[in-house]
Amino acid sequence: MSSFFMRHFGFQPTLWPTLFTVPALVVILALGFWQLQRLQEKLAVIEAFEARVTAPAVAPPPAGAPVAEIEFQRVSATGRYLADKEVLILGRPFDGNTGFHVVVPFALDDGRVILINRGWIPEKFGPLLRRPARLAPPRDSVTVNGLVHVVRPKGRFVPDNEPGRDMWFTITPSEIGAAKGLDAVATYYIDRLRPTPRDRQLPIGASTEVSVRNDHLQYAITWFSFAISLAVIYVLYHRRRSREAVAAED
Repeated sequence: MSSFFMRHFGFQPTLWPTLFTVPALVVILALGFWQLQRLQEKLAVIEAFEARVTAPAVAPPPAGAPVAEIEFQRVSATGRYLADKEVLILGRPFDGNTGFHVVVPFALDDGRVILINRGWIPEKFGPLLRRPARLAPPRDSVTVNGLVHVVRPKGRFVPDNEPGRDMWFTITPSEIGAAKGLDAVATYYIDRLRPTPRDRQLPIGASTEVSVRNDHLQYAITWFSFAISLAVIYVLYHRRRSREAVAAED
């Protein structure tokens, strides 16, 4: 083994540097390939988003519709807002300003209830008493255009909802429906679209522009760069030791 390494690589591996370097390289390379996998997944999400938001609006999908087929689907829903059952989703920034997402149950004309994320409002308008009347949802029947969003697992650092204190950090239809005494709330919710991408009328609705971060290629390159650097340091270290050993023998 010693002669093999000396003949092909010009050095003889030592125990402890090798025990550290080989597992570290395996882990770093695995992280790099994982980022490439995440890149492909993110590209698929962006492609689906772009295809569905530009498609003609359809009726809200029925209960039990496959998640992969309805996410980001453009829909048009007609019904009435149940304004007295509104909830505010805490900690939602917009252009560097703190605020809330206003989520209101929406009773469709066919009897179903779907949560509508009407959009963002600044923190000062959180309490109803401070909120201008113009920000209230329409009382009469209205048609809402929006995008279907499915419920995803919350992030590790996102607090749990506290229905008893009416504190909400994520849009979870089952929890909100139970807290507000609503039966058979749809398992997805709808992000109301703003009239134009640049519209800033409160509540500020969702946009059809892609805003999904996709830094996975950069992360992959970073991990692979770490792996190359570690391998180079390992080889240079051992080659220097080999030269020093040969010099000492002479």
